[in-house]
Amino acid sequence: MDKREFKNKVYGELAKTTKALANPHRMEIIDLLAQGSFPVETIAQYTGMSIANASQHLQVLKSARLVDTTRRGNFIHYHLANEKVFQTWRSLRELGIAHNAEVEKLMNDYRKGYHPLEPIAADELLKKIETGKVVLLDVRPEEEYARGHIHRALSMPIDQISKRIKELSKDKEIIAYCRGPLCVYADEAVELLTKTGFSANRMVEGFPDWQAKGYPIE
Repeated sequence: MDKREFKNKVYGELAKTTKALANPHRMEIIDLLAQGSFPVETIAQYTGMSIANASQHLQVLKSARLVDTTRRGNFIHYHLANEKVFQTWRSLRELGIAHNAEVEKLMNDYRKGYHPLEPIAADELLKKIETGKVVLLDVRPEEEYARGHIHRALSMPIDQISKRIKELSKDKEIIAYCRGPLCVYADEAVELLTKTGFSANRMVEGFPDWQAKGYPIE
């Protein structure tokens, strides 16, 4: 094998990985699987796809060795192959946000529909937590909270906040977080809380990002 043939083959194999990532539905699946493993039915529900379409995208990701499976009883659960998959997705996401002005505009315009506040970064939130002046709300589904959450965070899924809002105090600032920068649960929570007189904001990142930074979790 000469040098050119070697390079063509290596880059060709690497292109299979980038090709598997180069699809908006598969990106969303990877973003979801950063929370943990899910069966195809749940993945389809959260991503708004049919089970058949979700299954096809999962097979592409599995063929590229980005996703793996485990059996739990009668169900097959899909999960990221390893931590490097999330690290790669996070880098790609940050690159797109930083260098594609349209992505940033879409995110800003969407959030303005909920609240005008500038989201707080994880680094700044960590400092606030140490002062004891904030309450953290994990607004993801309870199952995801149970798998892991930020230290001292309270579980209050977005669909339960209206019913449980009396459990919260207006004496402290409330910071909501969810799956990541592209997850809107936290924005919905902030809108609901601010409209009812609470001082609230969201964290820019999500739980997987917090965990990847090595910050305290439970």
